[in-house]
Amino acid sequence: MLVGEERNKVDRIWDTFHSGGLTNPATVIEQFNYLLFLKQLDDIETKREAKARLLGIPYKNQIFSPAQQNYRWSALKNMEPETAFHLMQDEIFPFLKNMHADADSAYSRYMANATFDIPSAAMFSDVVEQINNLDLSKKDSKGDLYEYMLSKLATSGTNGQFRTPRHIIKMMVEMVQPRLTDKIVDPAMGSAGFLVAAEEYLRKHYEKELMNKQTHEYFDKEMFYGFDTDPTMLRIGAMNMMLHNVQNPNIDYRDSLSDSNPDTDLYTLVLANPPFKGSLKAESVADSLLAVTSTKKTELLFLSLFLRILQTGGRAAVIVPDGVLFGSSKAHKAIRKEIVENNKLTAVISMPGGVFKPYAGVSTAILFFTKTGVGGTDKVWFYDMKADGYSLDDKRQAIDDNDIPDIIARFNNLEQEEGRKRTEQSFFVPVDEIKQNGFDLSINKYKEIEYVPVEYPSTLELMTKLDKLNMEFNTGMEKLKEMLGE
Repeated sequence: MLVGEERNKVDRIWDTFHSGGLTNPATVIEQFNYLLFLKQLDDIETKREAKARLLGIPYKNQIFSPAQQNYRWSALKNMEPETAFHLMQDEIFPFLKNMHADADSAYSRYMANATFDIPSAAMFSDVVEQINNLDLSKKDSKGDLYEYMLSKLATSGTNGQFRTPRHIIKMMVEMVQPRLTDKIVDPAMGSAGFLVAAEEYLRKHYEKELMNKQTHEYFDKEMFYGFDTDPTMLRIGAMNMMLHNVQNPNIDYRDSLSDSNPDTDLYTLVLANPPFKGSLKAESVADSLLAVTSTKKTELLFLSLFLRILQTGGRAAVIVPDGVLFGSSKAHKAIRKEIVENNKLTAVISMPGGVFKPYAGVSTAILFFTKTGVGGTDKVWFYDMKADGYSLDDKRQAIDDNDIPDIIARFNNLEQEEGRKRTEQSFFVPVDEIKQNGFDLSINKYKEIEYVPVEYPSTLELMTKLDKLNMEFNTGMEKLKEMLGE
């Protein structure tokens, strides 16, 4: 979460772009990102050089050739403004656009139409200096930057991007535990945050296995899929994956809810927080989705999509607005019934409304389910998240209270959750009870509140204390008058 001084630094960079004539938020994000990308490429190369020196072995530059050493951020930031600007415009930016060896890769395809739009050397120099002062040393720094920059798209009324905090993404990934055999998709990927988190999890847990050539080739070319309708997000997502050394993810322009999306029974894991932006025209929605839930509401259509694109046995961890859990319309009930009765719903994590502040105050939940096509839900695990490690106001400052470690630990040991009372933070609800309640999945429907009787002092006792206080007050006033000589 980007807070305090770092957020102010980003605001100042944003203002620099704006005052220089770049007022479209999407354009600003792109230009900002190209410079961040160049800086991070230099950081990666620098780390590799340092490692080689430490091991006492020769190092062959993998990103910048000997002739391109002046393309590096560390060189560019120290040049005269005019020199740096023209080098970026004439040589470095074309280098960034064409740096992927495969012309058919997602990176190459979506960088092909990229343009360098910073208009002047003075503005370029100012932005470079300010970016250089950003603290990118923390592991999640870039994700936090994206999250904050994307918030400006929403506040400007552009694109309706719905950012997912990186710690929530990581929690979801830790809970579903991706495997090397998975085929992972985010049908509304944004900046590819879910795909990056899954990639990081797999590298951490399967480091040795990924040294196998065949396994790594599958990891690089066949494991990750992401779709979006925003060219800016496609470019950022492709760059994001490349920085994480996934060279050929399957990232494409696609309206996932439309008839033009043919995917059926393809993926083993869906990780998503789609942009729930209201209603769509029925004629633009795939008939197969409407057959499950006849609606124009995107939040319901995406759930129908997830079921269609998953293979049998495939899992999903997806964020939905709270209304999905208890909405009373036929469409709401139909999609909940489909998930509960015809597939296997494992868990519902209820999140407090402040999780998405300061960008949105919407209350949300995370659904974990498996596509079976034949049912399988016998009981559903509910968890009432009350804290995520940050204050739930607009400031979102770090705090000690954090349910996330407890959620992950309990989810990965559900057999130990048996017998927990409904007055506790997590508990099971049998599927028959859920059916009897119209497939309502809101935790408040099943949570029990334990009322502890409070004993108050008697009226006589309260009056006695009040008389005593009045006497003390009067005594004090008399002493004060004596001191004042009255």
